[in-house]
Amino acid sequence: MPNPLFDELFAPYLGSSQTFLTLADGTTISHDAFLKQAAQFSHALRDLGLRPGDRLAVQIEKSPEALAIYAAAVAAGVIFLPLNTAYTTSELEYFIDNSSAKLVICGPDKQESLAEIAFKIGSNVETLDAHGQGSLVDIARDKSTKFHVADRGADDLAAFLYTSGTTGRSKGAMLTQDNLLSNAQLLSEYWQFTSEDVLLHALPIFHTHGLFVATNVVLASGGSMIFLPQFDIDQMIDDLPKSTSMMGVPTFYTRLLSDARFDKQLTQHMRLFISGSAPLLAETHIQFEARTGHRILERYGMTETNMNTSNPYSGERRAGTVGHPLPGVELKITDPAKGSELAVGEIGQIEVRGRNVFKGYWQMPEKTAAELREDGFFITGDLGRIDADGYVHIVGRNKDLIISGGYNIYPKEIELILDEQPGVQESAVVGVPHPDFGETVVGVIVADDETSPDLKKISDAISGILARFKHPKKLVIVDELPRNTMGKVQKNLLRDRFADSFMPH
Repeated sequence: MPNPLFDELFAPYLGSSQTFLTLADGTTISHDAFLKQAAQFSHALRDLGLRPGDRLAVQIEKSPEALAIYAAAVAAGVIFLPLNTAYTTSELEYFIDNSSAKLVICGPDKQESLAEIAFKIGSNVETLDAHGQGSLVDIARDKSTKFHVADRGADDLAAFLYTSGTTGRSKGAMLTQDNLLSNAQLLSEYWQFTSEDVLLHALPIFHTHGLFVATNVVLASGGSMIFLPQFDIDQMIDDLPKSTSMMGVPTFYTRLLSDARFDKQLTQHMRLFISGSAPLLAETHIQFEARTGHRILERYGMTETNMNTSNPYSGERRAGTVGHPLPGVELKITDPAKGSELAVGEIGQIEVRGRNVFKGYWQMPEKTAAELREDGFFITGDLGRIDADGYVHIVGRNKDLIISGGYNIYPKEIELILDEQPGVQESAVVGVPHPDFGETVVGVIVADDETSPDLKKISDAISGILARFKHPKKLVIVDELPRNTMGKVQKNLLRDRFADSFMPH
């Protein structure tokens, strides 16, 4: 019986003694051992009443067992719903209720509170801790290590990923088997992964980056992973010489650069560094290349689409861009008001179409209709432009666009200038209410370690470069920018923090 995702990513390794995972302590797990445990978990899911198409919600720490639950869900035809380990019980209540999860797997500390929530919708709760122990493991321990894989089609749902929900309720993006499989196979080929690759994996696996990009690409290529519970600078430096590739968020790269041990010799065995989930500063690109001789490959993806674009593997990797649309992915820049395609170089909303694009939002037909056009193009909510060489530039989120006195202001344009000023490590620009202009610009700056920024000189520098309506009405220095788990700046929190800056009290 066919199950495309399992057949392509897992079935080729049944019985294989090849190493799949190397853990922080040096322990190795073969593909065979991993898949035997996954089969036992599949039996446990079946015995707990889950059938193909049912939802499985998991909020568990990263471990080989946690990854095996993903494989088990694919084999059983169950829709996998990974949840951020930082979510509170009240946040989890929404996801569990909205998805009608048949089973919830969580850490032992959350079992009692989640059991009350699960009980309301007639579902069960089992546990798995960071060490790979818990009630689910107990249930699975004596099960058969062979499992008759569920029959699934390419268009059947494989996963739900909930959007971060910075405006309104989180939406459950429905991802099909083909969405995940096509992207994994494409990226494996585009980034030239092979069975010789060893990926240094320190990302969380509740997010598309660590699970559906990093893990699936390794499975599609036959490589292996050094599978770390989280980013730890000493562990990373120990493991880099044993690796050939790494995927990370910008924070990973800035932390590595802050350590004197991170140099060209340490990275000489590496083939590829990939960055995503948040924009990488041009300065980080420059420092990284100067230190290691490697140029980071930056790419662009979304919860709803997996990866859309990538800088080339062979060819110029341009800082400040996310490269070209991937093969098979159509990308266009459109007028947000009219939907018509814009000319090269013009800023507008980014729309994408391809096998990678999700099926819609779970139980939200109006949201689906508003963001997924009938012709298959998805309105990403990101603003960008395509330059004359076909490189895509992300300018910001549509919701971050500032309209001041009727003029459109793109925060990225101002941030790029702020980031270049002496004493500025990084910046974020947000729009806040203003009694005369509707909105105005606030520039939020993080100072670097060596120099304190001179706000008067920064204002003067901006005055000489940008039109007056784009000038920040206020510049403030903060210790750090608020970020989510994947390193994205949470501009909604900055807007809230400075919302009353210009309003009469």
